[in-house]
Amino acid sequence: MTTLILAVTGCGIGLGLALVIAVLVPARPQLADALAAPHHAPAPAPSRPSNLLQAAGTPAVAALAALGLPRAATRADLTALDRHVETHLAQQAGLALIAVTAGPLYALGLALIGVKIPLLVLAAGTFALAAAGFLLPTRLVHNEALRLREQVRFATSALLDLVSVMLAAGAGQEEAFTLASQTGTGPGPDQLRSALGAARTTRTPIWDELAALGRKTGVPELTELAATSLLAGTEGATIRTTLATKAASLRSRLLSAAEAKAASATERMGMPTVLLMVGFLIFTCYPALAQVLKSL
Repeated sequence: MTTLILAVTGCGIGLGLALVIAVLVPARPQLADALAAPHHAPAPAPSRPSNLLQAAGTPAVAALAALGLPRAATRADLTALDRHVETHLAQQAGLALIAVTAGPLYALGLALIGVKIPLLVLAAGTFALAAAGFLLPTRLVHNEALRLREQVRFATSALLDLVSVMLAAGAGQEEAFTLASQTGTGPGPDQLRSALGAARTTRTPIWDELAALGRKTGVPELTELAATSLLAGTEGATIRTTLATKAASLRSRLLSAAEAKAASATERMGMPTVLLMVGFLIFTCYPALAQVLKSL
């Protein structure tokens, strides 16, 4: 058993060293590629790994991309967060590599002090750690993208309320959006300010930039707002009514979502209480039950 553990440990360490060497000493280009390079358009320079984790997983990026990873939903989340697909894949591969290497090293440490782990348990644990390490970046990106979309929705609702008030006070559409976007802090208001700033700089309609922001971040309320506002026109009471209606509708959706999240959190809070009561009952009833069983 010790021989098998040492063999698995050696394979994990060797794989890690091979990946590190592949990062530090890149392979030489083929002669055919070098001769054809002057006739091809220059490719964008790849971004250098920002940490050791990405450097360890960079050699596996091409293989993972060939498998169709990441999925479309993860690509949409990365686009919303302005992150590169290659960086995400490198993080996944790096964490999986660390997990694959950590399992045999842990078993080797236990073997040195006389504790032996069955090979099947070691293999299962290493596989579970590798799978968890590979899936962890995707989960973190998804949760962060969900928070960003929620913040964009809240910022959009507040923006529309302020714009409708300013339009009713006689301000122009561009002036109202510019002044309303200056309020608020955080990722949501920052995204709206960037979109409105791009509209002013490029002299494009505000609704086009808001629709582009909605497609980028995955917030359909922005694209719906842009489509509805284009149909309603750009001036007068019609656009004020449209913006006020969309603000009320979006506020109602956000309130319903917040109530549903609060109800779900309340249900989750009940589970620890139930487990605590079950443990308390077992603790109090066990002495009497053990005494009864002993007397039989």
